[in-house]
Amino acid sequence: MTKKISFTEDALKQIKKVILENGPKKYFRISVKGGGCSGFKYNFTFDDQVNKDDVIFESTIIDKTSLTIIEGSTIDYKKEMIGDTFVINNPKASSSCGCGLSFSV
Repeated sequence: MTKKISFTEDALKQIKKVILENGPKKYFRISVKGGGCSGFKYNFTFDDQVNKDDVIFESTIIDKTSLTIIEGSTIDYKKEMIGDTFVINNPKASSSCGCGLSFSV
């Protein structure tokens, strides 16, 4: 059973760019951690290895626990006056805070 995550063209371009800029790291990792002002927060890091509970989407890895929470999401990259950032449009999020990185389900 394939877990469904979509990436916009802007997100894919930026992921490839930041992987190249960060040297030997081969993957962009998206995870969900407890915390933030709404209960959960998105975490974006780099990794050079894939763990046995990871699922690979192109050059991005997501652990199965995080994937359960963000399944059905679209990953985007936005350039705005306040800064550039990855944005996860998560249909399971019932609310989020103003920063866009913290949410609840």
